[in-house]
Amino acid sequence: MSQPVCRKHIVIATIGSLGDLHPCLALGRELLNRGCRVTIATTPYYKTKVEGAGLCFRSMRPDWNPTDARLIRSCEDLRRGLEVLYRQMVLPELEHTYRDLISATEDADLLIAGELVYAAPLVAEKSGLPWVSLILSPFSFFSCTDHSFTVNLPVLFHLRKAGPAVYKAALGLGKLATRHWSNPVRRLRCKERLRRKCEPVFADKFSPHLVLALFSQWFAPKQRDWPEQTLQPGFLYQGDPPDAEAFRGVNEFLSAGPPPLVFTQGSAAVHNPRDFYDISVEVANRLGVRALLIGASATWEKNTDDVLAVPYVPYSHVFPKASVVIHQGGSGTTGEALRSGRPMLVVPYGWDQPDNAYRIERLGAGLHLPRSRYTVETATAAVTRLLDSPRFSAASATLASHIQGENAIGSALDAIHSLLLRNGRVCLPCEPER
Repeated sequence: MSQPVCRKHIVIATIGSLGDLHPCLALGRELLNRGCRVTIATTPYYKTKVEGAGLCFRSMRPDWNPTDARLIRSCEDLRRGLEVLYRQMVLPELEHTYRDLISATEDADLLIAGELVYAAPLVAEKSGLPWVSLILSPFSFFSCTDHSFTVNLPVLFHLRKAGPAVYKAALGLGKLATRHWSNPVRRLRCKERLRRKCEPVFADKFSPHLVLALFSQWFAPKQRDWPEQTLQPGFLYQGDPPDAEAFRGVNEFLSAGPPPLVFTQGSAAVHNPRDFYDISVEVANRLGVRALLIGASATWEKNTDDVLAVPYVPYSHVFPKASVVIHQGGSGTTGEALRSGRPMLVVPYGWDQPDNAYRIERLGAGLHLPRSRYTVETATAAVTRLLDSPRFSAASATLASHIQGENAIGSALDAIHSLLLRNGRVCLPCEPER
């Protein structure tokens, strides 16, 4: 007997860079394959990309250009970047986000929202919609038993040896110090006659129905102080096929010699790279190895037999063929690097990147250098260690074997299926429509 086809409408809302959008597209396309009607609500800048994936698009403010170098620069400040992101970019637009999302979910059966969509809990409460929250990195949980490296609150990390009780008390002080950041949420809740008690940055971003932690348990295992309703499927990978013409040149380069160093800045930091690629080429030259620079075309004008710069190529097609992957530590890039089984040097800018870098080094899969210390000398020394020591390659290969065995998309869809059933919705079919 064939499974029923889900014709329900699922809205996925996200704010941020391509690293935030890609898991939503991966999830949305699979839901579409299962017969759902899927709408992605996000900034107008991504309209073409969303529609190119075969998904419906709805505009949701803030209306910003995520490739704006000045914007990226202001958010990358290690000490104030998170505050700038919340207080100057996301929360001032909160009511606009709320109105746009109310409109987008008028006939929806389920809302799925990224972490920065602080309007999502309000929309769900106002409309009575079940909703799912997407968490892309362990940093977002602020666990007292698996401490995150927080650059703008370094005392929290240094208190990790004092025990969970002391750490929790210090974290409480941090919450008090940042409580005023969330005043726009409180004002909107009052205006909309929603419940007054709220903690948007630390607690309300977690759906009471289902939290999907979209990173591998082998990268950061689930902790007992995470929300009880958390499921950890693993990393969701965006399966974009490479541009045939662009990839032909990349493939020829990869086949023409030994595995190169692969340098990338992800989808956000790449728009404010500063001297990252110039330093990187000099590192490769000093070591006498080849280099592939992803995202460097605008800053690197001359390719050689040993150096190739390309605007973009899917990481899944090149990371496994690298000797070492050098990247910024964003969640999506980190997931792809872990899946590739190659050792890595992480050069974090801000947000969750320093914590991801710390975890990679702790797992033995690589090393990290703060962006401010990324020089020809320090990077050459770090890459030399990664190339010369077999323990990094061994640890990376072991992690990759575990991660490649995870069925993240299947586990996520099963959880959504169960949530729809609990709320009296039509279930998802077990297999995609053909």
